[in-house]
Amino acid sequence: MCRVIFCLLVITRKLLELKLTKSDGSPVTDLKLDKTLAQEIEQLTTQLESLNPNPNPLLYATSLLEGAWQLQYSTAREIRSLDSLPLGLKLGKVYQVINVANKLFFNLAKVKHPLGLISGYVKVTASFEVATVDSSLPPNQRINVYFDKRYLSIEKIVGIDTPQLSPFKVVPANNPTGRIATLDITYLDETLRIGRGGDGSLFILSKSNDLPDNRAII
Repeated sequence: MCRVIFCLLVITRKLLELKLTKSDGSPVTDLKLDKTLAQEIEQLTTQLESLNPNPNPLLYATSLLEGAWQLQYSTAREIRSLDSLPLGLKLGKVYQVINVANKLFFNLAKVKHPLGLISGYVKVTASFEVATVDSSLPPNQRINVYFDKRYLSIEKIVGIDTPQLSPFKVVPANNPTGRIATLDITYLDETLRIGRGGDGSLFILSKSNDLPDNRAII
């Protein structure tokens, strides 16, 4: 047990030393890192996953999933694309808020102009279910994800609140063609969560208490 705790501390400290989040709290993607550093993060993450204190999170640790999580690092295409926003907008903090009882969650990406001309967010709502390959087996770590709607919102223009533009556009969210989106929860404790998408993408998130408001899941 002591060895496991020691390894967890070493790996977690190393991940923090790599400064996965930028100074503004926005997540880092592998495209912004040297390939050697990205590989090191992958190796460390794999080690941490092997020490998962909750290897069956959907069976014994669903309560730990509840609440807001802040994205620290990702290799996912949809997160990479947020690094190149139009009109000079820059990505800020990215959250995922999970409602376990209702099997709902939303992803919330804050955006703003560096000169303070405009700020807002993109929100995607979704539902999820435990993935079952064999109904005779207990749930393990995989969930099926069904994206619902995408909300585009402008919260402020030159510092002035714009509630009439929050949201200004609501459209159906995209789901993968020909398959169901899945996510494997490969590490979970009270403060850290690691997930692997069905396409192999990596997500590292930390538990958050600083979500700036109480937006409900719509």
